[in-house]
Amino acid sequence: MTKPMKIAVAGATGRLGKHVVDVLHEQGHEVVAFSRANGVDIETGRGLVEALEGVQVVIDASSTPSADKDIATEFFTAAAGNLHEAGRKTGVEKLVVVSIIGIDDSVAGYNAAKLAHERALLEGPLPVQILRAAQFHELVEVMVQWGTQGEVAYLANMRTQLVAARTVAEALVEMAVDTAPVRTDGPFPEVAGPRPETMAGAAAQLVAALGSPVRIQEVSDPANPDREQFENGTLLPGAHAKLGGPTFAEWLAAN
Repeated sequence: MTKPMKIAVAGATGRLGKHVVDVLHEQGHEVVAFSRANGVDIETGRGLVEALEGVQVVIDASSTPSADKDIATEFFTAAAGNLHEAGRKTGVEKLVVVSIIGIDDSVAGYNAAKLAHERALLEGPLPVQILRAAQFHELVEVMVQWGTQGEVAYLANMRTQLVAARTVAEALVEMAVDTAPVRTDGPFPEVAGPRPETMAGAAAQLVAALGSPVRIQEVSDPANPDREQFENGTLLPGAHAKLGGPTFAEWLAAN
């Protein structure tokens, strides 16, 4: 059993952050859970120093609702700088941050913004551990909503290995409580679900389970500069990845 620690969670009320908070509580750690909703804004730095007093590790599970590259990049790079600055002032030992598998060559949208996020984090003074995750099970419904026009939902041709946000949260906490020195060599750790799937295939399972009349149409967008990454398996985990269930079908049945 790991000795209880004081760990802060940024984005604590979000899709991933709420699971991180749950896992930390289950393991007996002292949790400082914050988000804009309770007055701490990592993009502007407001309230951050006060929130991090006495904190040993910060898990950053925050996100932005915008998929626009410029808007998301501005958020993530500002957040990285503010976490480093506030963490340095308050004696934080390290930052643990979630990112996305396979984004090394991304040039557009949210994935490119997360790549900029990684770079900004690694330039700061505090030790940083980055966990790259596959797309969440919980993202499928969002993708369907974004793509729906009338009775058809248009989803990008995307190969992925969908993973539950709870599984990612467990991996983040495992990294956070590990007291070994942070390694800077080798590939980023990865976490993904148990098997490859397509986003459109998962979406079809979702609408069927919901009894929705929406029809799923998989599309390939030649105007998307990251299209090949979506389609050729770049977003699938590497051989070193940690794989964890449930499958999307199992998760859907349980929820």
